[in-house]
Amino acid sequence: MRSPLIFAGHTDEVLDMVGGTLTDAERARADRFNREQDRLDFVAAHLLVRHCAAEFLGTRACLLTLVQHCEQCGGPHGRPGFAEEPDLSVSMSHTRGYVCAAVGHGRVGVDAEHATEGPADQSLAAVALSPAEAHLVGRDNRKLIRQWVRKEALVKRGELTLDQLRETDLSGLPFDDDAATLEWEGRHLLEWTAGSVIAGAITDSPGRLRLLGGRAAARV
Repeated sequence: MRSPLIFAGHTDEVLDMVGGTLTDAERARADRFNREQDRLDFVAAHLLVRHCAAEFLGTRACLLTLVQHCEQCGGPHGRPGFAEEPDLSVSMSHTRGYVCAAVGHGRVGVDAEHATEGPADQSLAAVALSPAEAHLVGRDNRKLIRQWVRKEALVKRGELTLDQLRETDLSGLPFDDDAATLEWEGRHLLEWTAGSVIAGAITDSPGRLRLLGGRAAARV
């Protein structure tokens, strides 16, 4: 079985390198963003996930139709998938100026967030961290955001909800491990940074990371 595939890059690089078109539903959602950068990030993420899936499947991105359906309201958002490959797991994320996507068999989840140096947001820590995690994170904002990215990836895998964040304890995962992937209860975690961005993907088997563009990213 092929390893899960993760693509990531800065929004401007993705838009320069990855072609394609969005569905009518995606274009309507993109047009609702008030800020142009948010719209560009959305478009780049939705193009990148097609590119990632096409590479994984050995096909062309134009032959794949991205669909999203909210289980609660029925709207064209929620967990993504491809109409032509309903068994393929799909995840994507965008933060200001940076996007990433993951596809594979089994569950996949990917997230990216900006993390500045300095004190942690204690209101976010109170919502997101278990007591053991809070002790490890202390007042370090980058450690807090790293835990948040890990848990968001679990949410996007469909095995955690936002109101369960504090109940899930990831304090056993290190903050200074140089390994390509970490393991947590049978799941594989791949993490990297790009400037102020911390990103991570959680998959059922070790994933492969491909970075678009010429800017370097580092494992964390």
